[in-house]
Amino acid sequence: QLCEFFGYSEKKLSHICPQCGYENLTEDKFCGECGHALTDSEAGHPIDYSQPHSYTPKNLADKIMTMRGYIEGERKLVTVLFTDVVNYTSISEKLDPEEVHRVMDGCFKILMDQIHRYEGTIDKFTGDGVMALFGAPVAHEDHARRACYAALAIQRAITKYSEIIQQECGVELTVRVGLHSGPVIVGSVGNDLRMDYTAIGDTTNLASRMESVAKQGTVLVSADTHRMTRDFFKFGPRGKIKVKGKNEAIEVYELTEAGEVETRIEASARKGLTRFVGRKKEIESLKEAFVKAQSGSGQVIGIVGEAGVGKSRLLLELRGILSAGEYTYIESECLHYGVSMAYLPLLDILR
Repeated sequence: QLCEFFGYSEKKLSHICPQCGYENLTEDKFCGECGHALTDSEAGHPIDYSQPHSYTPKNLADKIMTMRGYIEGERKLVTVLFTDVVNYTSISEKLDPEEVHRVMDGCFKILMDQIHRYEGTIDKFTGDGVMALFGAPVAHEDHARRACYAALAIQRAITKYSEIIQQECGVELTVRVGLHSGPVIVGSVGNDLRMDYTAIGDTTNLASRMESVAKQGTVLVSADTHRMTRDFFKFGPRGKIKVKGKNEAIEVYELTEAGEVETRIEASARKGLTRFVGRKKEIESLKEAFVKAQSGSGQVIGIVGEAGVGKSRLLLELRGILSAGEYTYIESECLHYGVSMAYLPLLDILR
């Protein structure tokens, strides 16, 4: 069942390409999809959790090395994720050490896969969990959202994994996750992908505290992370908690699920937009194309402009002008963290 869960055939183990994720036969020396080497020296060695280059996907490692010259010495706003296994000591007492090692390896694979999926970087393994950063060394303006998506994905995957572990080993495996957003100063990024950084204030301490007070199977976030993501996710208030080093108790929230809002323009529209001024020529061009499409003449329009100039607002205004029932509107996005998912926008539209 574990083999099936991680994508291996029961009769014949397969080689999963670390470059593109394609499933190859065990005797294959090179990936049948992208040509990446699948030899033991390249892809078959065990993961060394003390060496970042051992477990960081190549595409993410390349991006980190490309960007390191631009971020060293800079102040960055990041989201820190802490997660660990609940009742790890109890699990260790019930199982044979080899079984514990096998179960934890599977757990770590899930954590790594979901964190890397959203381009987070694992800072360190903490024995029975991990600490990860979103927003450095790979900079993202939506680092808090990525961390929230990763946290929810971790809980979903661990829940499925736990069902298998319960059947095979008779123990329950659950994790808890804590998130906090705050500033850090990036020191240097080594050739081995190790990053030196200085947390400003209590950035990492507060994230660790979120994880330690979270209930098993839940995700707890600080008020700072909540403020940056509340338009895109659903939260439940957990009141205030006392944190060491702070005079006053701080507000915390439990992340429950992703919300219906997926874009910033949708979030802005719900809060209330400023009056739309100008763009008459652009609106007329769009309306003209719509009339042609109605008559059976297919139309494709590209809207190009600098970030923040109003491309999304223009489409929102067009939808408001057109009469309901005259058209079917389908929308999909190219996501930064969807680079490894083939045809992601088209799949989103079909779904």
